[in-house]
Amino acid sequence: MATPLPQNHRRWMLLLVAAQMLFLLAVAAAGYATTAYGRVVTLRTLPIDPRDLLYGDYVRLNYTISQVPTSLWQESVLPRRRQAVYVVLRPAGEAYEAVRVYAQEPTELPTDQIVLRGWIEDRYRRSLHIRYNLERYYVPEGKSKELERKGRKHPMLVHVSIAPWGQARITDAQVLP
Repeated sequence: MATPLPQNHRRWMLLLVAAQMLFLLAVAAAGYATTAYGRVVTLRTLPIDPRDLLYGDYVRLNYTISQVPTSLWQESVLPRRRQAVYVVLRPAGEAYEAVRVYAQEPTELPTDQIVLRGWIEDRYRRSLHIRYNLERYYVPEGKSKELERKGRKHPMLVHVSIAPWGQARITDAQVLP
């Protein structure tokens, strides 16, 4: 027969379980808060169709703002790989485009512009490849092939909600007719 835990150990075990539950609730709440309080921007992309055995069907997205010219970089020294950067976006027709890239988050922006945080994936002589952690869009089982097929003929528009504290989340994706 197992010996019961001392009272002190029970208290620590309960605190540990409560901390884990609070963490999970906070992660879920952050996602919902991003959608509820974030500003929605539309980005142009092309889909690529992989499949993940654990998560199911998803579409890998390659945004037009993922490759930006180095001329948009606002600092004197080019960024290094994996460095956090802040991309200023402004509306250009039906989607947003990158207009400037900073090493530090800019504080003053015109009202029609917004900042999206990314990370330098690669640096080339004339361009920067930026990752935003928005490159995967999970779709219902069997829909990724159809989305990829349509996306080959027509570009896709992805709606991204960007919260005031910087977190971003895909809210919708559609293929243009």
